[in-house]
Amino acid sequence: MLQGTPRTRPDGSDRVLGERYDTALLDLDGVVYVGGEAVAHAPSSLAAARDGGMRLAYVTNNAARTPRTVAEHLTRIGVPAADEDVITSAQAVSRLIAEQVAPGAPVLAIGGEGLRAALAEQGLRVVESADDGPAAVVQGFGGPALPWGSLQEAAVAVGRGVPWFASNTDLTIPGERGILPGNGAAVEVVRIATRWMPEPPEPRVAGKPLPPMHRETILRTGARHPLVVGDRLDTDIEGACAGGVDSLLVLTGVTDGAQLLAARPDHRPTYVSRDLRGLLAPAPPVTGEAAAGFTCGGWTASAQGPELRLAAADEAESGDPLDGLRALCAAAWTAAGDGVCTLDAAKSLARLGL
Repeated sequence: MLQGTPRTRPDGSDRVLGERYDTALLDLDGVVYVGGEAVAHAPSSLAAARDGGMRLAYVTNNAARTPRTVAEHLTRIGVPAADEDVITSAQAVSRLIAEQVAPGAPVLAIGGEGLRAALAEQGLRVVESADDGPAAVVQGFGGPALPWGSLQEAAVAVGRGVPWFASNTDLTIPGERGILPGNGAAVEVVRIATRWMPEPPEPRVAGKPLPPMHRETILRTGARHPLVVGDRLDTDIEGACAGGVDSLLVLTGVTDGAQLLAARPDHRPTYVSRDLRGLLAPAPPVTGEAAAGFTCGGWTASAQGPELRLAAADEAESGDPLDGLRALCAAAWTAAGDGVCTLDAAKSLARLGL
């Protein structure tokens, strides 16, 4: 699918996805683990994909942890990983800064150890105060220990005109007790504090879905034919679209069937799977056209009036519900064109158990 051409259906593949692509660029939370524990089937699926020759790279917008810490966590939950298998938004933003400032320049860093380590890797010097003459200000997720005073320092420095960077601007992150403020929320604090400026500044952002993060993954993995694997439409899938690479959406995280059907063009994945077992199988094709309906497996979907409707090939309805969802995607995305589908799909999704 060419960039700029609205995707109207998920693609099919007669080859196992893990064999078709040389590298999987995997999001972590919601894809490999949830709440610190492995997602069902993730360890075995990733092991099988790796044994089949696919390289596995773990790509995260979370700038708080170092690659080593992330790799150790993955290994503990049954997904063996080395430091070099992990790419973070802290690494992406540190490279972006290093390209804009003098070697060894001081940088006011607001965030955790992952951000500080990434800046050191680029030869940059971390400082703590706006009065230390920083050449740049950078914000990365710092977790619950982030002191309010560090945001004050960032606001003072940005207010003085120091170039401003952010690892990512995700407003929220999932937590074991619910949804928590993400780095984007901390960025908003500095933005609010600098609105008095005649031309209020905006940070240069590196993380998904923006190009610096994709560039960082390619530089570090050497991938020639990568597949982005994620659970979020607005970071993982949009980032793949921006980078011009294929994507696999798994339904083990934040995206549900209704959100997928209503996806705008740059949020529509190449493939859809229930979980990471999708790497180990071909992708069933969606056939048909709007007039007669779109068929995948034993299901046919069509847009009829204000609804998306679904029909089964036999009364038993024993086909894979994911095939029904793929057919519904084709009906929804075709009806929407370069917009967003607003047709009612509640009955069809309930029929699929989605």
